[in-house]
Amino acid sequence: MSHRKFEAPRHGSLGYLPKKRTRHHRGRIRSFPKDNQTVAPHLTAFIAYKAGMTHVVREIERPGSKLHKKEAVEAVTILEAPPMVVVGVVGYVATPKGLRALTTVWANHLSDEVRRRFYKNWYSSKKKAFTKYAKKAAEKPQEIEAELERIKKYCSVVRVLAHTQIRKIKLRQKTAHILEVQVNGGDVSAKVDYAKSLFEQEIPVTTVFSAGETLDTCSATKGKGYAGVVSRWGVTRLPRKTHRGLRKVACIGSWHPARVKFTVARAGQMGYHHRTEINKLILRIGAKGDEKSASTEADLTVKGITPVGGFPHYGFVNEDWLMVKGAVAGTKKRPITLRKSLIVSTRRSHHEPLNLKFIDTSSKYGHGRFQTIEEKNKFMGTLAK
Repeated sequence: MSHRKFEAPRHGSLGYLPKKRTRHHRGRIRSFPKDNQTVAPHLTAFIAYKAGMTHVVREIERPGSKLHKKEAVEAVTILEAPPMVVVGVVGYVATPKGLRALTTVWANHLSDEVRRRFYKNWYSSKKKAFTKYAKKAAEKPQEIEAELERIKKYCSVVRVLAHTQIRKIKLRQKTAHILEVQVNGGDVSAKVDYAKSLFEQEIPVTTVFSAGETLDTCSATKGKGYAGVVSRWGVTRLPRKTHRGLRKVACIGSWHPARVKFTVARAGQMGYHHRTEINKLILRIGAKGDEKSASTEADLTVKGITPVGGFPHYGFVNEDWLMVKGAVAGTKKRPITLRKSLIVSTRRSHHEPLNLKFIDTSSKYGHGRFQTIEEKNKFMGTLAK
């Protein structure tokens, strides 16, 4: 019977099994924040698109810490968030087995970018989705009102159906991402009235989030393809002289039971897994068309958030945007589902003043040294053609 020379903790967590490609390209919200009926009705989630990363300089106010009154450089992620459009409302009944959808009420007019979501091939289709529903809503509005009354009478959870305006960000995709967003606050009647008032309205990101609060992100991580055990599980490499390779697991189990246990590290898919990360701090929310959105009190340079030459593999940010401290799972252009924090953050660093002093907008394609293209042209002078 064999034994190991030293004891050691296992490599890699089993809590994320199975490590396979996710079915949810757009982050899926599995739980919404707890409802509080004493506050006004409000939305609890939003969808943004990852543009890229940059860094900022902040003055830390943390009495007792060695960082107090000192400047710190922090990595930040920029998420472009054009306004979303509400196109429906869903009512859920609480049952012993969980929530059950009672009925769905749609808006009278749906744009093509959301109707594309209901087709495999929009180009060759007859594009008839929701035409009969719109006709019924116009001729018999009392039936729509009756469905809303049913939601008010029987339901305990109300969620709106909202979609992104993906055409506003210059990606190749034309099909909008659609999301169920829970309405929290107020009684059920107030929730339904609030949801109906949002029909066909643009909802800016500032109605859901504000600078200084924390949010949760749900997204698919960056795919890495088929990976071995060393990079996938973090197991130790074998000695250099090992026969037939050393980036392996030497013993994958005993003779009996005569099968490989699920706890043994094996090669396979790495990345493109669904992950939810909680309590990310919003440092700033920028508005569309604001030429000074990346300026601060200490840096008065007139500049937007887009770096010189644009974000690599993304381009220019022209809509509303959020600046989130730290990294966000996923590649550029990927839809990131943002949710109001499920667990209230008690970290001291999440409740101190933001004190942004500088936002870097130099080129991300190399060792950028100019914050704006005007600054570069002024320094370089007239260049020979």
